[in-house]
Parts: sequence; C-alpha cells; structure tokens
Amino acid sequence: MIRHSERRIVGYAPRQMFDLVADVARYPEFLPWCTAARMRQRLSDTVEIDELAIGFGPFHEKFVSRVVRNADDPSALRIDTTGTEGPFRHLTSHWVFRAHDQGTQIEFTLEFEFRSLLLQKTVQVLFAEAVKRMVSAFEGRARQLRSEEHTSELQSPMYLVCRLLLEK
Repeated sequence: MIRHSERRIVGYAPRQMFDLVADVARYPEFLPWCTAARMRQRLSDTVEIDELAIGFGPFHEKFVSRVVRNADDPSALRIDTTGTEGPFRHLTSHWVFRAHDQGTQIEFTLEFEFRSLLLQKTVQVLFAEAVKRMVSAFEGRARQLRSEEHTSELQSPMYLVCRLLLEK
C-alpha cells in the first residue's frame, strides 16, 4: 500500500480551501491527470458519491468514491473519501483545514493500493511528485479564484463609482 501525508500552510481562509476541494465537478479544470469528474449521487447535505476519470500516459481509469464533508467543527473543516468502485483495492483520502495565522494549515493524507500490480509499480515510481503536483494544483486554483474575484470586484459598478468619487 502507498501512503502519503503532507502538511502545508496557504494564504487562504479554511472555508475557501474546503469549498475548493469539495467542488469535485471542477477538478478537470485544474487538477493534473483528471480528465472528468461528476457527482453521481447526493446522499445527504454532507455525503455524496463522486466519479473521477484519471489519465496519464497509456493508463486511463475511472473510480468512484464516497465523499463525506464535515464543516460542523469550527476548529477543523474535514473531507474524507473512501473508494467504492474502480481499479483500487484500497483508496482513502483525508483533508483537514485548520485556521492558521497565515491563512490555513492543510493536512492531506492519501492511501491506496491498485488491484493491478503493473499499475501499482508504475504509480509508485511517480507517486511523490504526482501528489505534490496535485496539492500545488489546489493551491494554484485558490490563487486563480481569488484573482478572478478581485478582477470582478474591480469591474463592479460599486467599485467604479467609488473610484470616480475618489479621483475628483
């Protein structure tokens, strides 16, 4: 079984990062190797079944996970996933988002084992770099969304009125 844990401080609010990770349908827009994503079924306000398609080189796989979002604990927002279908014998991931004086401390843990020994050995070689790129992709997406929010604020009528008043 392959296991990876990473802890990182990012300059965004915990809720921003929680919402970004919870928005599975948008993963193909920014996540390396994610070619498709959709919510297959909503079981409750906090639990859903999601399907992802991943592709790299000659390998293309789909898998399904049960995703549980917990935003009730103000000290730490959490997202836990468990693989239910696909090429994995075992798949779990855990995201924890805690307030930090510089923004958010993210704790990410991923454990998996493929059913195919060939796929397991191939991924094992590339795994550490792949996870770093994945976590960086989430951070980059947060940066992009903040930039888009800032740009839309700069184009809002209220901003333009205030700017005109200040220039006089």
